[in-house]
Amino acid sequence: MTAALHSVRTETEAIIVSPRRRRRRGDPSERFETALAWTAGRRSSVVLRIALALIVLYVFAGPVLTVIAGAFDLNSDPTRLTLIPTNPSLKNFEVASERGIWGFFGNSIVIAGGGLLLQTFVAVTAGYALARHRFRGQALVFALFLATMMLPEELVAVPLAVVLGDVPLTGISLRGTVWAVILPVAASAFSILVMTAFMRDIPDEIEEAARIDGAGEIRMLFQIVLPLCKPALGVVTIFGFIGIWDQYLLPLVAANSTSDYMITVALTSLRADVQVGTGVLLAGAFLALVPSLIVYLLLQNSLVKGITTGAVKG
Repeated sequence: MTAALHSVRTETEAIIVSPRRRRRRGDPSERFETALAWTAGRRSSVVLRIALALIVLYVFAGPVLTVIAGAFDLNSDPTRLTLIPTNPSLKNFEVASERGIWGFFGNSIVIAGGGLLLQTFVAVTAGYALARHRFRGQALVFALFLATMMLPEELVAVPLAVVLGDVPLTGISLRGTVWAVILPVAASAFSILVMTAFMRDIPDEIEEAARIDGAGEIRMLFQIVLPLCKPALGVVTIFGFIGIWDQYLLPLVAANSTSDYMITVALTSLRADVQVGTGVLLAGAFLALVPSLIVYLLLQNSLVKGITTGAVKG
């Protein structure tokens, strides 16, 4: 009886597996197992994949390489932009330095760093309150956060400029200071929503166990919940830094003089200067590009984990 069952099982497995084994290379049923229905291993498909990869790389990396090459290229013709410097030189950076580009760069570093720290703290604490506690008006608060994401920056520019010139109840004017840009970006609806969504997925059993051990709210947040939110912190940090670094209208209305500009606003001044060539403008653009690129490269793993965490949970 045992031998008969074993024979039947062997024949059944052979019937199920044999079609897969009988598949030959180039079978149409196997072509759809690879990208764009290509047969794996064929030289033509490999060449086509490399060609498509180069095209995509050129489309996305071409502008960045153009900025880098133009920044280090002593080229007086603004219509000639190449991916490789034909006349390498640091003259563009010297001229940009004479125009005060490093002062604008320092303003951007201070504002982006301070604004990001404050924005992250607000996002973590607000996200913890919305995700791990229940209170009256919670849905209304959440809706208000969503509503702020729908307001264009141009709509609030004039009221914000008035408030920065005369802060209510204090009579203090923040215009011309770094706080005029840091405080308005201290609360980001996107960062708060990301932290709220991530903290809600933390199992309640972890919090209950910490409560039994006598953990208070501060310890619960910074020692229990926050270490589990590292991917979300990576997402908040990258998007928060880029959002603050790329600010244009806010530092423009908050400045009292050109010395208060961030580098994004200063690039417009360089472009308007007829005595400044394209190379100097690209040198300033290169300096504006480097910090965002560094932050992304350092936190790209956290960004991928933060984006895909919700997709792989079962």
